[in-house]
Amino acid sequence: MKNCLRVLTVVALIWVYLDAPAFAQLKGDPPLPTHQQLSRIGLERGWWAQAVINPHRDKIKHVSIDEDMVYVQASSGVTTAFDAESGQQLWAVQLGKFDQPSFPAVSNEKEAMIVVGSTMYGLDKRTGRTLWNLILHGQPSTGPAVDDTQVYFGTLDGSIYAYSLEKIRKLYEQRRLPQWSMEAQVWMYKVGKEITSPPIIIGPYVNFASRDGSVYSVKAADRKLWYQVETGQAIVAPLARLDNLLFVASEDFTFCAIDPLSRTYKWEFTSGLPIRKGPVAIDNDLYVLPDRGGMYCLDPNSGARRWWKPELTNFVAVTGGAVATSDADGNLTLVSRSSGETIGSLPLRRYNVRTVNDRTDRIFLATESGLVICLRQIGHPYPVYHRYPDRLPLLPEIEPEDSSEAPAETDAQPEQ
Repeated sequence: MKNCLRVLTVVALIWVYLDAPAFAQLKGDPPLPTHQQLSRIGLERGWWAQAVINPHRDKIKHVSIDEDMVYVQASSGVTTAFDAESGQQLWAVQLGKFDQPSFPAVSNEKEAMIVVGSTMYGLDKRTGRTLWNLILHGQPSTGPAVDDTQVYFGTLDGSIYAYSLEKIRKLYEQRRLPQWSMEAQVWMYKVGKEITSPPIIIGPYVNFASRDGSVYSVKAADRKLWYQVETGQAIVAPLARLDNLLFVASEDFTFCAIDPLSRTYKWEFTSGLPIRKGPVAIDNDLYVLPDRGGMYCLDPNSGARRWWKPELTNFVAVTGGAVATSDADGNLTLVSRSSGETIGSLPLRRYNVRTVNDRTDRIFLATESGLVICLRQIGHPYPVYHRYPDRLPLLPEIEPEDSSEAPAETDAQPEQ
């Protein structure tokens, strides 16, 4: 009876939000940054929206993005999806039971995959319709990773699993999921301790890190070990990649780059402090954030230091010639991409859910109550794609209008 009431509550909550005006702030939400505040540091507001959430009990757990979508996951298990450029709410669904542990959504061109509890859900990106659900073997320790044919995830006991996407879809069409999930498994590879980072696929190899202090590279087709690198201590920070380079941070204060295709160790950088946040690689820049050690910008090919800003705590995005970051006081701070010099900052402390965006030049910020805003460079209505520039759709060529009058900007806030 209690579970039925919970389901009805979630259904009613989603119905209320979907039936409500598209943009309605919750009582107690912070004000939106104004046009004047943003323009001082070269930004403008792209859009803002409210995710589906019960403000009396829930908080936002994850905000993840790809080139097309923004996924906002609440602690209750409700996921809300927005169009990344317009902010239009496309769908909201309840996954799993209330308050189950979850991992950030990942996606390919058509599907979004979300691990909740011990179940992985495959959803249609544009509609939120459940395409399949899979019971996972072992307790997940990472979110999934996906390529064109397989989906991968790591577990607390040190196992990496690979499942066939084609087989998953066939089993679902035959109504054999989730009971026959095991039939979709292609292989399992076991190492000494917990898998600490979502796998990264480079060429034909799946790369992953373990708390046993090693990085492993295995063939995606048959799990054959291709390469193993041992570090001095456990690896807890997520791996990062740029082209064919893989970046690894270990608890012995060492940060290094390896090429898993050629099985070569490229360079090493010593920070003097543990690195527990994932590095971010964009274009020809690499951003590293040691604990209480500020932000370093390195050359990804040599490891040479370009600049260091001790007051910065988190990477947010790269937009034009600026890097959007957080400082120790929770301000959104823009610094020069070339020199690290401070451009300006905004006191947006209550927008403390900040997504690391290595996909596009958009800045996504959210409150714990589900208010999401998208910021962009002034006069840049079309996004820049960092990781997959070939996915950028053809953009229209727009002739400027010969008009002496322009529409007035407004900073009016919605009525509470």
